[in-house]
Amino acid sequence: MIAMLFGALDQTIVGTAMPRIVGELGGLGLMAWLTTAYMLTSTVVVPIAGKLADLIGRKVVYVTGLVIFIGASALCGMAQGMTELIVFRALQGVGGGIMMPMAMIIIGDIFTGKERAKWQGVFGGLFGLSSVIGPQVGGWLVDSLNWRWVFYINLPVGVLATILIAMALPKHKAPGKVVFDIPGMATMIVGVVSLLLALTFGGVDYPWGSWQIIGLFALAVVSLAAFGVIESRAKEPILPIRLFKNRVFSSINAVGFLMSVGMFGAIMFVPLFMQGIVGVSASASGTVMTPLMITMIITSIIGGQIVYKIGVRVQIMIGMIVMAGGFILLTNMGMETTKLGASGIMVVLGVGMGLVMPILTLALQDSFPKSELGVVTSSSQFFRSIGGTFGMTVLGAIMNHQSSKLLTQDLAPVLSKMPDQSGMVADMASKIHSDPQSLYSMLLSPEALAKLPKEFIDAVSPILKSSMVTALHSVFWLGFVFVLLGAAMTLLIGRIKLSERKKGENKLQEASVH
Repeated sequence: MIAMLFGALDQTIVGTAMPRIVGELGGLGLMAWLTTAYMLTSTVVVPIAGKLADLIGRKVVYVTGLVIFIGASALCGMAQGMTELIVFRALQGVGGGIMMPMAMIIIGDIFTGKERAKWQGVFGGLFGLSSVIGPQVGGWLVDSLNWRWVFYINLPVGVLATILIAMALPKHKAPGKVVFDIPGMATMIVGVVSLLLALTFGGVDYPWGSWQIIGLFALAVVSLAAFGVIESRAKEPILPIRLFKNRVFSSINAVGFLMSVGMFGAIMFVPLFMQGIVGVSASASGTVMTPLMITMIITSIIGGQIVYKIGVRVQIMIGMIVMAGGFILLTNMGMETTKLGASGIMVVLGVGMGLVMPILTLALQDSFPKSELGVVTSSSQFFRSIGGTFGMTVLGAIMNHQSSKLLTQDLAPVLSKMPDQSGMVADMASKIHSDPQSLYSMLLSPEALAKLPKEFIDAVSPILKSSMVTALHSVFWLGFVFVLLGAAMTLLIGRIKLSERKKGENKLQEASVH
């Protein structure tokens, strides 16, 4: 729990320190890479870590991940330039990507039956808790000490976690000669990194039709196709292709992918709505998101218990339908929406997510033998991570497309009639097509608005708000579609009978899948 909490915290704590980091090290144009570098390495290493855990044991893989994470955290804190910090963040992502699935894998080893369900819920709730307290802890460290302590704080906690895990986890005896799937690792890394880079930069740094993005997608397709061929022939494949023939494996991971697309839609765009339309501060918009995380924690724990009464398929479907209902409520938010009203919608979404998230891992672990626990557990996190990136990209592209269309229709005619002061009007007109979302930044900064002529604000601000509301409604409707598709996918899961055993029993009873 200690290792998982501080690993999850690092994903939310760093964002608060970004402005101070840029202020000291410079490199504003590289700031996004602090997040992108970590995301790339942590995502791609997850399935590799899961497979290695099955081959050489949980202990050596977990401790290795912790040591890499701790060492990289120390290097991040000592970084003297932005490029240096980005490289160390990428290394930190390797450690984080090893650590995250290991906790869930070990729960699957130690606990079975109802106890496993309970602890999967508790550990799933830790992710939600990190989202709530991470920004606050990061802000306090930056204000009280400096941004480097956002990384140094990992050192004492990480050392404690490493010692406890090294002492407590049993050693693993390798069954004869261990074979590593090096070609599979190489092609998967190239394929996944290319795909994530294309999704991250497409439509933002480069047009979707540019040679850079098309080239990345082409490289991803070729590499992943080669990965599929290699895995079908490898003795110890990283992600066995035969698993995809298993209905439970394919449908559960499809639900996780689709849920993550919708979940990131809410997490990304609700604060934008609250700040731009309702007019609350950044900290107040974070407060609106808190009920989602708290409800998700509570429901995750409760969901781990009630799943034995209603069944996996029914609970996942209920959770996805509740999430879909939350998205319908999001599409009804408008300029008159209050913080309390938005918080109520977050509670609905939190209930849906809490019912689904821990059960996905639980169902996979109870549907496969212990020898494959690592690879199937890590696959769940891997596909959810890919889904989150895909969701941010697709929903962001919809936001841009709708914004450009609406602003061309409503704002461009108004700007054409205005006298141009210092090129401001011409600059705004050009951004309608090139970067429509940047125009909304005016609504997020009261200080910037105060510097503009009142006549200009009165003419432009209502159009920006109206366009933003309509564009965000399109985003929420698309999120609703993805979540509804996830609900439909639950019909393919089949009936999973969860084991009722308690801990302490040696032989793993494989679940019955009909």
